[in-house]
This record gives sequence, structure tokens and C-alpha cells, in this order.
Amino acid sequence: MKAIVQDRYGSPETLDLADVDVPVPAADEVLVRVEAAALNAYDWHVMRGDPRLARLSLGWSRPRARIRGRDFAGRVTAVGAGVRQVRPGDAVFGDLGDANGAFAEYVCVPETLVAPAPANLTPQQAAALPLAGVTALMGLSDAGQVEPGQRVLINGASGGVGTLAVQLAKALGATVTGVCRTRNVDLVRSLGADHVVDYTRDDFTRDGRRHDLVFDLVGNRSLTALRRALTPTGTLVLSGGGVYRGGSLVGPVRLLARGRSLAPFVRHRIVILTTAPSRRHLDTLRAHAEAGRLTPVIDRTYPLHEVPQAIGYLEGEHARAKVVITT
Repeated sequence: MKAIVQDRYGSPETLDLADVDVPVPAADEVLVRVEAAALNAYDWHVMRGDPRLARLSLGWSRPRARIRGRDFAGRVTAVGAGVRQVRPGDAVFGDLGDANGAFAEYVCVPETLVAPAPANLTPQQAAALPLAGVTALMGLSDAGQVEPGQRVLINGASGGVGTLAVQLAKALGATVTGVCRTRNVDLVRSLGADHVVDYTRDDFTRDGRRHDLVFDLVGNRSLTALRRALTPTGTLVLSGGGVYRGGSLVGPVRLLARGRSLAPFVRHRIVILTTAPSRRHLDTLRAHAEAGRLTPVIDRTYPLHEVPQAIGYLEGEHARAKVVITT
């Protein structure tokens, strides 16, 4: 089969299209013919081994997982002897996590990490959901504990996670403010945001509005500034930082560490979001999609052999929403 492989850390030029063996599912795994895969900021971080501290888990001298990519959608072609809930022919979607391997024609994945794909979405749309959708869902529901009628601000509302978070916050009954740049204002408004802040013109941390939850997906504001946008008992959820562009030892971990150290001493709830692939959350995303409450936005699609160009675009061009690979 064809797959995008990488044998050393570096730029998109380190990614190669190669012929590799079709994987064989273990007893608890399913083999999926990949129809689409989605890019995430995670992919370029792994590609570059950046921040360097992440290499402790990814592989110090080179990526431990040779085939890139983690989000996928496709059809099951074979199942292991112990698989009970998935059958050949099923349309599924899922997230491989740190195992990677989605930028390929076939992928093996544990049964627990796949779910039936939303019936009303294309494979490209379904592939765009897993990592970004689970991050948005966990940030709002698990960490943010959003309730109907609350005011939610999403900093980074036009990105892969942000476009889904806007829709999910509305589905949870919140009044939503999205923060984005000028060219994305209409997009964020079309997703259901009640208010949109163009950060090139206005500063949401100084406009006097207070929110029950600030979901920060960018990492370009200080903790003091972010807390100014909260009600006295509001919640700040920190999720990495898309503003980080590489070249350091710890990257966005510094802001998260500051948030964790401050949390016990302030009235605000400060939550550092950690995510992991989850069948339960995939099922929730499917339910929202099939009910018409959640539709992934796709910026661009690329064929498998153009993954290097796709990651280059994601790294450097402020991609809107999701970039998807077709196989």
C-alpha cells in the first residue's frame, strides 16, 4: 500500500510517499481502508519533533511511529478474532492517537478507538472530526462544564477545533462569542456565534464583557488578560497554543505550567485540557452531527501524495478550519 513515511525529524521535505506492507489486525483491532484523513497541528509538531521535550514520548532521534497522521475515516475490510462491535463493510471514523498511521491506504486500529461514521457526513467531513472534535467537546463539557444560558468565549474560533467548538457550545445552549481575524468573521458568524470579535481591531480582554467560560485555543494572551474576560467565578480552559511556531525546548507548555501553578490560588477555575482518543466522545460527536448540530468546515483537500504540501500550508498559512487528505 501507499503511505506517507518519515525517518527523521524536519521540514515537510522529510515526508516521503512509499510502498509499505498492508498491516494485519491483531485480535482486538480492525483493518480500515482509509478514504480520508485529516491534518492537525499535532502532525507538524511530530514531523519536526518540536518542541524538543516532546521527543521523550515521540522518539528522541527520529519518530517512533514511521507513518504520519492520526485522524481517519473509511470502511472496515477485516477484523481481529476478538472484535465484537465492528464488522467488515462498516463505515467508521477514529483517532489513532500517538500510534499514528492515518496517512496511508490502510490502517489498523483498536476496536475501542473507532466508531460508526456519521451517516449524513462525507468521509472527508467525518475524518475532520475526531481529534479536533474531541478536544472541543472535552474543553466545553468535561473541563468547562458548560450549562444552558452561560456565556462562552472561544479564542481561536476559526481554527480546526474552534469551528467545531462554536457549534458545540451553541448545541449546549450557550451564548457564544468567537474571536478570529478579519477574513474569518463571516465564517464564525455563520457557524452560530452570537458575537464575533475581530482581534485585529478589538481586544476581547479589555472590552468589558465577562464570560462564564473562556476556552483558549491560541495561547497568545497572558493569564492575567484571559482572566479579565471572566466572571468572578468563571472558568478558563487552556488547550495548547496554536500561536506557537516551533523552535524551543518546551513550546506552549510554559503557559500551561503557569496556569497549573496559579490555579490553586485564584477564585477562577483554571483547567489544563488533556485529551485522549475516546469511543464515547466519538459517539457524542456522531449524535450531534446526525442531528444537524455539527458540520465540519473543510478549508482544503489534498491527495495522499501531496501531504507535504498540505502540512506546509497548515504550518504557514493560518488555515481555516480543517485540511483533509483523500486517498
